[in-house]
Amino acid sequence: MVMLNKFKNAQEQWGGSSEVIDHWLETRQALIVEYCKLAALQPASSQSNVIELPAPSDIGSFCNHLVDYISEGHFKIYDMVMDKWKATGFKTNEEIDGTYAKIVLTTEPLLEFNDKYVGLSQDNDLPSFEPDMSKVGEILELRFEVEDLLIQLIADSLAIPPGA
Repeated sequence: MVMLNKFKNAQEQWGGSSEVIDHWLETRQALIVEYCKLAALQPASSQSNVIELPAPSDIGSFCNHLVDYISEGHFKIYDMVMDKWKATGFKTNEEIDGTYAKIVLTTEPLLEFNDKYVGLSQDNDLPSFEPDMSKVGEILELRFEVEDLLIQLIADSLAIPPGA
């Protein structure tokens, strides 16, 4: 899957460079694995439009991890990065602010997915689950791509001392 290949590239490029980035990548990997498990379900047969849906508990688990990933990014990882920048005398710039703003744009649709699916029971009919999962995959890919750009900007900024 494309998402996993991009993750491996990010891990190879930045893994081990910082505890914050390592933690971020580990959290992302767990979310990708869980997404892939849910998204891998196929129609029951090629002649049927019936989709084998995951158990509500599996969907709920994914939703919880999704919200944890989003929350941790916004309220822990970004704060840790800002603290590190401030400690080194670095100040954010338009490119970093713009990149962060693009990440923020992906948050609401992911939270809407969570709100729609987190409290399911076995009795729920899920006619839009497959297209919703597909859309979440697209949004996650975009978010991860922009996060990778942010990681690169962070790494580049920390490699150059302020005033150099």
